[in-house]
Amino acid sequence: MSSEKQETASVRVLGRWPSPFVIRVLIALGLKSVDHELVEEAVGNKSELLLASNPVHKKIPVLLHHGRPVSESLIILQYVDEAWASQAPALLPSDPYARAAERFWAQYVDDKFPTAIRVLRGRLDGDKDEAAAQVCAALQHLEVAFADCSQGKDYFGGDGVGYLDIALGSHLGWIRAVERIAEIRLLDAAKVPKLAAWADRFCAHPAVADAMPEVDRFVEFSVKNGGAVKAASANYK
Repeated sequence: MSSEKQETASVRVLGRWPSPFVIRVLIALGLKSVDHELVEEAVGNKSELLLASNPVHKKIPVLLHHGRPVSESLIILQYVDEAWASQAPALLPSDPYARAAERFWAQYVDDKFPTAIRVLRGRLDGDKDEAAAQVCAALQHLEVAFADCSQGKDYFGGDGVGYLDIALGSHLGWIRAVERIAEIRLLDAAKVPKLAAWADRFCAHPAVADAMPEVDRFVEFSVKNGGAVKAASANYK
């Protein structure tokens, strides 16, 4: 076995396929061509491995690399970028200012989207009109951020998918699913044309297509697992 294969043979992700935070880790590993295994966690039943690997927050995802755990999805993305730095593409830009900007907007995404999307799915109590307005306002800000970060290229990361693309793009499955579930329009090409075009490009990327389930699967999961998902909705980050 080559040294590269030895390095990537023991990479596991503790998580569940519907979680956007898990999806973003799978996309990053796919982009880096890192062999990995998704270890599925049961809804509402945290495994002993998860509890031992993330004893502080007890949340998915957790990346296990040679048995050593890394928690929090945005931190995991940075770890993947650094641990496999020799394997293209780089997820974060080399310029410190551009890197700081992507980290800022990635945190903004996680501040604005997850709770609002759960309200729109009916999995958390809340005003659905307010939640939709919050998502739409965030997308308007990200439309401007895309122009600044992409510098006229196809992705936030420039010529290829990068850190911020993954951070936002991992939510696209649920954004499109709640558009159907709640019968609303969020990613409206008339209002955010750059983001709408970017979303299509992002989802068509091979590394994303391998990790991102079809929208129908998200909708079906939400319908079939409503109560269980509501109980477990705080277990992702």
